[in-house]
Amino acid sequence: MPMNALPAAILAHMVAIKNVPPPPLRSIPALKPSSNINYGQLSALCHRREVQRSRHSSLNLAAHNAFIKRYPQIFLHKKPALPKIPQEVEQRKSANEIEEKKLQPDESHNIAVYIRQAHGGPCLYEEKSTTKFQEFLDILKKLPVHRTIHEHNTVWSMLKKIPELASQLSDAQLKILSKKVVTETWIKGSTVTGNDGLYIILKGLARPRVKVVVNLFEDSDSIMSTICTEGFIFDADLKDPTKAVIYLPSVEIKMKRWDTFGSLEAPAATEKGEALNSIVMEDDCEILKIPTTEYRKLKLKKAKSEDVQMFKLIRKCPYYEKWPTLYIYDLVAFSKWKIFPPGHVLVESGTVISFVGFINSGYCDIYRNVVGLVHLQLNKVKKVKKLVYMGKLKEKTSFGEISVLLQSPFTCTIITGQEVEMTIIEDKDIFMLDPVIKELMIQTAKPTFGHLTDEDVKNKYIQKVQQKEWRSFKNKTLKRTLDYNGVLPGFGKWEHYWKTIPRNLKDTLVSY
Repeated sequence: MPMNALPAAILAHMVAIKNVPPPPLRSIPALKPSSNINYGQLSALCHRREVQRSRHSSLNLAAHNAFIKRYPQIFLHKKPALPKIPQEVEQRKSANEIEEKKLQPDESHNIAVYIRQAHGGPCLYEEKSTTKFQEFLDILKKLPVHRTIHEHNTVWSMLKKIPELASQLSDAQLKILSKKVVTETWIKGSTVTGNDGLYIILKGLARPRVKVVVNLFEDSDSIMSTICTEGFIFDADLKDPTKAVIYLPSVEIKMKRWDTFGSLEAPAATEKGEALNSIVMEDDCEILKIPTTEYRKLKLKKAKSEDVQMFKLIRKCPYYEKWPTLYIYDLVAFSKWKIFPPGHVLVESGTVISFVGFINSGYCDIYRNVVGLVHLQLNKVKKVKKLVYMGKLKEKTSFGEISVLLQSPFTCTIITGQEVEMTIIEDKDIFMLDPVIKELMIQTAKPTFGHLTDEDVKNKYIQKVQQKEWRSFKNKTLKRTLDYNGVLPGFGKWEHYWKTIPRNLKDTLVSY
């Protein structure tokens, strides 16, 4: 680096130590001012040339000491930023509380807010939900064929939030029905009878009608004065000359947004059903209707798909592969789906089963009873009944035909190995089948694992016992041999990757 490029303070320091005259200051190039240097102190050091140019050693030493002492003062030191003392801050309020607080002064004098609340409408601070709900209403006013996929999904997501629908319909069924629903507009004073579907109030206020029986000779004047005073719209049934049945709007019960009346099934014939299935509009209302006919079509479609699945399942079972199609459809008419958990005993040995099963998924384990001997202490034995595993029933197999039709006890025990889904036909329905079908079932079906004899079960049991005794003998002999030679598994050349240390190796001392 050339000498002219060095700062003035460093040149002065070099002159004071080595007694070298400094170059003229005009040869030093101009530097940009720095925010970390005190230029006043720097100028004071640079103007001490008389002391620096002297060649006396004592003066050089004094100049050097003075320079070293004042050198740190040319740098500006920033004050350290101390940490702030934490102060208690009030708990932050939620956005809804702040928004509600802002709107309180306006709401106190805004009558529109109270009218909305009285008629079941949204509040002012529910703008987001109101916008979404208004979009939902606009979509429902369109014909289903004119709606886009996004609009169909919007309707589906809104209907899933209604508990009355979510409890009766699955998501798949609700998705199908959401593509066919529309809204109906009813003016004030109209009467809606919900006998042909499920109705959901989306906008406005209504009251259900209640049944009142009036004695025409006693309290007719009081009832008629009440009707005239309140201005009720009512229906009357005058079949009995002494009594009149009047349907009046309820004074206590109000129905507003998301309330439902009617039913997807046939209307109930009870008094409560009549009251809830007939309402009177107190305002212009928007009502969503799900027709009973659409729900019935959906149920029929589901039943048809289940029947097709049952037909395919029965056809794939070995005993029914060559059956006529009409006979299989007769079996499907009495069939129903059922799911059994793992470990469930379907039938015990020596009992008559109560149904015929066709396994669709999962498997069942087959066990046979056998009398075995158990060794006790003091060279004694005891006879005990044991279950011997003989095989399993896999998918697309059937069982129970011979036991139900001939009322013969099962010779084995059937236990589900995992969750099993199957089609079953109960014994009472089996007896209602055509005699030709029952005879055909007896000829084609066979007893479940009926080919097994008692000798086969004994041999299987003996084989299992021998395998168990051999494993026990092998383990004892191997352990005795290793212990005799002083070999411990896990030490030396033996390496066993145990998850836990065996109890006999804990807290042991091994010496070599």
